[in-house]
Amino acid sequence: MNILLILLYLVAITLANVVTASFAPLSLGALIVPAGSFLIGVTFILRDLVQNAVGRAKTYTTIVVAMVLSAVTSYLLGDTLWIVFASAVTFLISESTDTEIYTRLNLPMSLKVMYSGIVGGIIDSVVFIIIGLSPLGAGFLPWDAVGYAILGQIIVKTVLQLIGALIVGMIERSRDPYKI
Repeated sequence: MNILLILLYLVAITLANVVTASFAPLSLGALIVPAGSFLIGVTFILRDLVQNAVGRAKTYTTIVVAMVLSAVTSYLLGDTLWIVFASAVTFLISESTDTEIYTRLNLPMSLKVMYSGIVGGIIDSVVFIIIGLSPLGAGFLPWDAVGYAILGQIIVKTVLQLIGALIVGMIERSRDPYKI
């Protein structure tokens, strides 16, 4: 089961890069959402499940493997070195933040998944857009679009965290119906 969770986590990260490279970003009104954002939201949930299964130390090993896999995949898909760098840095910061928040919360797993994932998703969105896509980075987005790109990703990732937390909560309650 532990290996399966780790593989799902690694596959989700790889697919997020492939989907982002293969499909144009979605425009939802003024909001800009790369298609891979939907899978990135799922990776935070999977990372929490990995940590729950294998512990914090092995989770960090998995994060490093995932970061390297993500960078290699991004590079092979034709991203510029700046985007590959931004992706790796963002991944390390957001996944580590998620890990540390998840570790420190003394709450039911569903709430740990929700809180750690929302914060990780916000950090992921802000850091990648600013150092990867804004005029400070590769310059793919003008400053007037940066806020919309960040907000679009935050909304998608937050919704996915809420759905993930609900599913984890339902599983928790099915195992112990008297647990609040």
